[in-house]
Amino acid sequence: MRYIAVIAAILIFAMATSRKSAAPVAVINSVEKQMLSRRTIIASVLALILVPFTLFLGLKYFSGNKYYILTLLILLECMAPFFLIFEGRKPQARELVTVAVLCAIGVAGRSALFMIPQCEPVMALTIIVGVAFGGETGFLVGAMTMLCSNFFMGQGPWTPWQMFAMGIIGFLAGMLFRKGLLRRTKGALCTFSIIACVIIYGGIINPAYALLYSETINPGVIIGYYLMGFVPDCIHAATTAVFMWFIAEPMLEKLDRIKVKYALVQ
Repeated sequence: MRYIAVIAAILIFAMATSRKSAAPVAVINSVEKQMLSRRTIIASVLALILVPFTLFLGLKYFSGNKYYILTLLILLECMAPFFLIFEGRKPQARELVTVAVLCAIGVAGRSALFMIPQCEPVMALTIIVGVAFGGETGFLVGAMTMLCSNFFMGQGPWTPWQMFAMGIIGFLAGMLFRKGLLRRTKGALCTFSIIACVIIYGGIINPAYALLYSETINPGVIIGYYLMGFVPDCIHAATTAVFMWFIAEPMLEKLDRIKVKYALVQ
């Protein structure tokens, strides 16, 4: 009953604070339909090549047993794109504080709803951060949230894969929004969250379990693991879409205000 009361309170709060608001024009124009910067291209290389290569080496030479080493390596690779943001200007502590608070919100949300299978707001938060602050920050928040929350949920060889899967979703959200392919509307964000959950997150995590735990690896085994995780992925996608529907607009409004107030517009 206490869990039901907590969930009901969260839903009531979300409904009370969910209201449509227009983003500041300066914020939208600063990120939408722009050419990709050099640091974004470098971040793409790090995210799409270096992290999977690290996972491959860990699987080949450590058999998934040295997952703390893999986690540390991926953590460093996740941090590198974020620090490229400070290229050519002085680092600001308020940017680090903002990212740390967003990670803490994701960890708290995942830990609070652990009793409900596949019900967590992490992916919705990661996509929102990617849209608001860019792909590099979205990657960092997604990866760090999965790492920190797994200290409560349980660390294991799956942690580096979860870090990469959640991080790449935040990164893609930021890049698609910057190119004008993803809009800030609730419908577009909910649709993207469903696709990202079933195709990207499920497409990475489910085959990863086959690589980690199956003695025989072939296309049939990988497809079988993916199909076994398809229903939980659909549930995860549905709950993520619900979270996105309620929190997207109020959170984007607050993050836009933070960006303008503290001069975080890039």
